[in-house]
Amino acid sequence: MAIATADRSSGTGVDEADPRGRPGRLRLEVCVDSAASLTAAIAGGANRIELCAALALAGLTPSPGLIERAGACATPIYAMIRPRPGDFQYNDDELDLMRRDIDAARRAGLAGLVLGASRPNGELDDTALRRLLDHAAGLPCTLHRAFDVTPELDVALETAIDLGFERILTSGGAPTAWDGRDTIADLVARAGRRIAIMAGAGVTAANVADLVRHTGVQEVHASCSATIPSASDPASAPVRERLTGCLGIDRTALKETKVERVFDLLRALNAVNPSGGHL
Repeated sequence: MAIATADRSSGTGVDEADPRGRPGRLRLEVCVDSAASLTAAIAGGANRIELCAALALAGLTPSPGLIERAGACATPIYAMIRPRPGDFQYNDDELDLMRRDIDAARRAGLAGLVLGASRPNGELDDTALRRLLDHAAGLPCTLHRAFDVTPELDVALETAIDLGFERILTSGGAPTAWDGRDTIADLVARAGRRIAIMAGAGVTAANVADLVRHTGVQEVHASCSATIPSASDPASAPVRERLTGCLGIDRTALKETKVERVFDLLRALNAVNPSGGHL
């Protein structure tokens, strides 16, 4: 399946609603970490895409090849800027890598960025973030779930607003957005029109309507993925065993965005508020 291409110079995508919470259609952002998932998310109608590598590690900076491929897509795409797995505390060398990755995303024509940085106590590292955001000037930025590990979410909200982030991706500091729904609702109320709050973690077609109604979010984030079936060819069994035994690679853990899951989630969102505007 070919990836649709178009001029994306405006970076506004298919939904012209204000991203900071003014009335408009509910929006779905799909996170992907492969060319196949990128194609599926676009075919399914995702309003925006978070482009990553290694979603099994909570998302890392995508490869140059995937960034270049994504740059030709009509759908607005935000690149994850995260140079390694683990925590979000970065030294000067890592911040230098992140600035170079920001440059790569800009050269490819991507619509925006997703990033975050923390201090040892979990607070947002506003010094590092300001340096990154200054370097990214002109590209809208989402604060990722480094937000969820901060000790005081209300303080982190104000920091994110002061820094100029476009939106915050959050589960409300809980394992899933549904678990954190009361906190997300409070964040939406506190944020008002100053910044968008996007609910993510465990969002599915089965729970998104209740989640949106409960929290008032206008944006949700999901992978819309399913496990890729292992090859049934008996000849591949020894290879799978060596992958696991020698390299520690679990082939059964691979996931991929599915067109039908994107469709289903969008259908559930449309059922909440088919005419657009606040709930």
